Amino acid sequence: MKLYNHDILLSTHEKYGGVHLYSGRALGLSSPGDKVQMHPDLKQDWAAITQHYRHVGLTFTDDIIWDVSVEELTHYPDYDLSIYFFGDAVNHPSPYDALFNNIDARWHRAVHYINSKNNFIQLAQDHQVPVPTTLCFSGPEAISDPTRLPYPCYVKPSVSDHGFGIARCEDEATLKAALNQLEPQVAIQVQAEVTASTFLNLQYQVVDGKAQRMLASEQVLEGCVHRGNRYPTQYEPWEVVDPLAHWLVNEGMRGIFAFDVAVVDTPNGPDYLAIECNPRFNGSSYPTCLAHRLGIRQWSSATCSPSPRSVAELDLTGLAFNPETGKGIILVNWGTIHAGKLSVLLAGTPTEQEELLTKLRQRC
Repeated sequence: MKLYNHDILLSTHEKYGGVHLYSGRALGLSSPGDKVQMHPDLKQDWAAITQHYRHVGLTFTDDIIWDVSVEELTHYPDYDLSIYFFGDAVNHPSPYDALFNNIDARWHRAVHYINSKNNFIQLAQDHQVPVPTTLCFSGPEAISDPTRLPYPCYVKPSVSDHGFGIARCEDEATLKAALNQLEPQVAIQVQAEVTASTFLNLQYQVVDGKAQRMLASEQVLEGCVHRGNRYPTQYEPWEVVDPLAHWLVNEGMRGIFAFDVAVVDTPNGPDYLAIECNPRFNGSSYPTCLAHRLGIRQWSSATCSPSPRSVAELDLTGLAFNPETGKGIILVNWGTIHAGKLSVLLAGTPTEQEELLTKLRQRC
């Protein structure tokens, strides 16, 4: 039995609205007998989303805790814990540090360490894992000579999620503007822009205390923001980040985690550069788990902006996943429909995926 808390309020800064609605993603991962914490604002969609999941062939729990507070984690010690992010990346200092440490101090410490992009770069260099040219600073004010930076580049807060605070800088002027948007004395990095043909997401899961390769997919990006993934991919450079995965699990990591890797084409074949580690579930994890549960071998995920503001208003007639054909649409991040955003899994060939997405957007 598992207890799922996939709320993201302690890992993601509120920027676009609807952050409190993400917890519903965990429902599709659950099985009867599990417990899932969901925000009470999602109650109104319960009948519609459960009808959809039954239609596509998913089993799930109906034991819902309509409260996403992390204090609930301590009330069910007999349940295995599945949590989106085992820590607090928003509040400094965090009032929840003692709670996480009491549950699993090594897990909490490992997540806190590797969630820093600057720590990741240092760890990768220590393990001879190739990374882009990256300069790490204690804060924006620590950049004394901007003329020596590798333009074009990306300025990134060392701790950032969903692309928050990341900016592309062509020159000193755009760099200065980007730095003025950041908090002082907050660690940042400046990373040379990578001319990549593809960005990969390499997911691992911890099984019996060991890092197990889970799935490699291609990222669909809009600027710095993740918009979806595609599977399968022709690139699976597991050997590049395996050393970091094993190190992280030895340090106490649990659950699912992933690495972002850039594919750079060269005359001698592709080079692979590790960008960062996501010590948590990520955007690819949910469609990956749904596809695995339903035996889907070709899929992509996508985000759209529907005009309906509830799951019940969304018309998926003839588009919803059919277990007999193995094709169709499955709702993934359904709760965010109230904020005008919906993420879905598209099952089928690449052409069929495009057709499904086009038809969905026409109805939205």
